[in-house]
Amino acid sequence: MISTSNLTFRVGKKALFEDVTIKFTDGNCYGVIGANGAGKSTLLRILSGQLEPTKGEVIITKGQRLSFLEQDHFKYDDYSVLDTVIMGNRRLYEIMKEKEAIYLKPDFSEEDGIKAAELEGEFAEMNGWDAETDAAELLTGLGVDSEHHYSLMKDMPGPLKVKVLLAKALFGNPDILLLDEPTNHLDLDAISWLEEFLIGFENTVITVSHDRYFLNKVCTAIADIDYGKIQMYTGNYDFWEESSQLLIKQMKEANKKKEEQIKELKEFIARFSANASKSKQATSRKKALEKIQLEEIKPSSRKYPYIDFKPAREIGNQVLTVTDLSKTIDGVKILDNISFTVGREDKIAFVGPNEQAKDVLFKILMGEMKPDSGDYKWGVTTSQSYFPKDSTAEFDSEEVIYDWLMQFSPEKDVTYVRGFLGRMLFQGDDGLKRLNVLSGGERVRCLLSRMMIMGANVLLLNEPTDHLDMESISALNNALMRFPGVILFSSRDHQIVQTTANRIMEIRDGRLLDKMGTYDEYLEQDESARKSFTFTLTGDDAADN
Repeated sequence: MISTSNLTFRVGKKALFEDVTIKFTDGNCYGVIGANGAGKSTLLRILSGQLEPTKGEVIITKGQRLSFLEQDHFKYDDYSVLDTVIMGNRRLYEIMKEKEAIYLKPDFSEEDGIKAAELEGEFAEMNGWDAETDAAELLTGLGVDSEHHYSLMKDMPGPLKVKVLLAKALFGNPDILLLDEPTNHLDLDAISWLEEFLIGFENTVITVSHDRYFLNKVCTAIADIDYGKIQMYTGNYDFWEESSQLLIKQMKEANKKKEEQIKELKEFIARFSANASKSKQATSRKKALEKIQLEEIKPSSRKYPYIDFKPAREIGNQVLTVTDLSKTIDGVKILDNISFTVGREDKIAFVGPNEQAKDVLFKILMGEMKPDSGDYKWGVTTSQSYFPKDSTAEFDSEEVIYDWLMQFSPEKDVTYVRGFLGRMLFQGDDGLKRLNVLSGGERVRCLLSRMMIMGANVLLLNEPTDHLDMESISALNNALMRFPGVILFSSRDHQIVQTTANRIMEIRDGRLLDKMGTYDEYLEQDESARKSFTFTLTGDDAADN
C-alpha cells in the first residue's frame, strides 16, 4: 500500500496540493484525472520519490517495491533492450551482473565461490532464471519483435524505445506501479495488450491517462484532482463522470432545501421577534438559523473548448479514388499497390501496427509526398482540411496566431478569426502569441481552429489527440461524431475510433485490409478470420483471389 499524509506541494505561491491525505490500496488500479496543470504528473513524481513535497510525507508499506514509467528516452542508450527491461527490478539486475563479474574472474577464490553461492540463492528466490523469458514476453506483447531484444537502446527507433521503457516498468511484478500516460505513442494493438495486462495485475496501479476507454477498461477507482484537493471515487471513468455530476446535483438540491428553510426561519424571526409570547421561539429559530451551512459548490476548474466542423458546401458522390499506390522508403515497401474508393458517407479509421504507413498515406493524399507508382483523385466537389501528425516545421515561425489563422479564413476580419480562437480557449492577448513559443496542446488547438475556419467537407486527421487534455479530446470526439462530411483519420484513442468510424482500413505489411463496420466489430475478428471473412483485399491480393 502507498499513502500520503498531509501532502502539500507548492510552486512559488501556488499550491498544487494542500494537506492531502489519501490511501492507494493493494489490488486496485487508480486513474488520476484533472484539468491541465492540476498536478497529475507532479503527484506521480512525488509518490515515486522524484520530487520532494513541500510538506507532509509519502508512506509505502515496508518491503514493497515501487516501479514507475520513465520518460528519459536516452538514459539507457548504452544498454541492450533486454538488460533495460530487467533493470525494472534493480536488485535482480545487480545480482545478475555481480554473478557474471565473479564467474569471469581469472583467479576465482573460495571466497568468490561462497559469495557466488549466496547470490545464486537470492537470484533463485527472485525467479531470476525466468528473467530473460519474462522480459521477452513483455516486449513481444507490446510489439517489440525478438529481433530487437539484443539491440542497443540507442539503435532503437523512438516508438519502440517507449515500449521498452514501459516493459521495464512492468517487469518483475512490482508491488506498486506508477504509469504516467502509458498509452502515449503506443499503437492500438499495444494499448489493448496493456489493458489486458493491467486487468490481470494483482497489485497497486496508479496511472495518469487522457484515454477514456483505457481508464474505463482498467480502473477500479478514480482520483480526481481539483482545487488542490484529491477526491476519490470508486469505479471507472464513466462512473466518476456520472457520480460527480450526481454529487453536484445532490448538493444543489440540499442547498435549495436549506435556502427554503432559511427563508422560513427569517420570516418567523422577523414576524415574531418583537412579540413577547413568541420571543423564546424566535430566539430558538435564530440559533437554528446560525447552524445552517450551505454547501460550497465550486464549478470544476476544467475548461472545455467548443469544436464544430461545418462544411461550407455539400459533398458530391465522387470523393476519392486511390489506385495502386506504392511507396518504398529506405528499401522498405511502406505501401504496396494500395487501392480503395471513398464514399460520401464514409468515416474511415486507418489502423495497424505500422504508423509510418499511415503517415505516408496521409502525406501522399495531401500532396506532401509523391508515390513511387499509382495515383489518386479527389472529387471536384471536395475540399480537404488536414491535421498532420508532425507540425514542427509549421510552427517554427515568429508569426503570431491571429495572422497565421487569418490566411486560412474566408472572411478577413479580426473579430471573426478571434471567435474561432476563443472557442479553442485562446483568450485576450493569447492570439498575439508567436507560433514558435506555443506548447504542444496550444499547437493542436491552433490546428483544430484552422480546420474549423476552413469549412472543408473532408477532414484528414493523423493522431489529433496527442497533447490534448481529456476535456479537449471529449470535445473533439463529439465534433467528429456530428460532422456530416467525410473523415479519414488515424487515432490511438479507442473511443474516438469506435464512435466515429463506420469503416476500418488496416495497413499491414504494406497491404490494405478493408472492412465496413465499427472498430469493436473489427476487433472481434482474429487475423485469419479478418482475411477470409468480410475483408476486401486490395492490390495484388485481390487479383490473386
